[in-house]
Amino acid sequence: MQAIFRNAARARPSSLAFRTSNVNRVVRATPSIRTLITKRYTEEHETIIFDDETKVGTVTLTDYAQKTLGDVVFVELPTPGSQLAQGDHIGAVESVKAASEIYSPVSGTVKEVNTALAEQPGLLNKSPEQDGWLCKIELSDPSEVEKLLEEEEYTKLIS
Repeated sequence: MQAIFRNAARARPSSLAFRTSNVNRVVRATPSIRTLITKRYTEEHETIIFDDETKVGTVTLTDYAQKTLGDVVFVELPTPGSQLAQGDHIGAVESVKAASEIYSPVSGTVKEVNTALAEQPGLLNKSPEQDGWLCKIELSDPSEVEKLLEEEEYTKLIS
């Protein structure tokens, strides 16, 4: 094995197969960590992106919902620490065209809310699933995620 590294170190720098930096990447490889990220939808146009390692789900509005609402001007969010049951009212979104209630897709405890939405509610339009996320919920019953709509089912719903 040491001979391979010695030969790799002596190899021409232009040789991609034997660059020392490439060999070091393989040797220093870290074991992979299994984390399952599940994305599900509600019929009310909320999305939850659930991480099974942390048991925390990030709640967002769907792209379809933000397009239907139009330019968002106000967002009401739940209070961190709130206990929620699946289907509970957790906030509201107001736009220049309409207002809409937000419902919890799962049961659990609100761990964090996106405080940036108070100053920049338009983040919901620009990036509903990245910068415009609503809140993070630590699930009390992770099996509830499996009962929500998968992407194909949600796509049929909005068609």
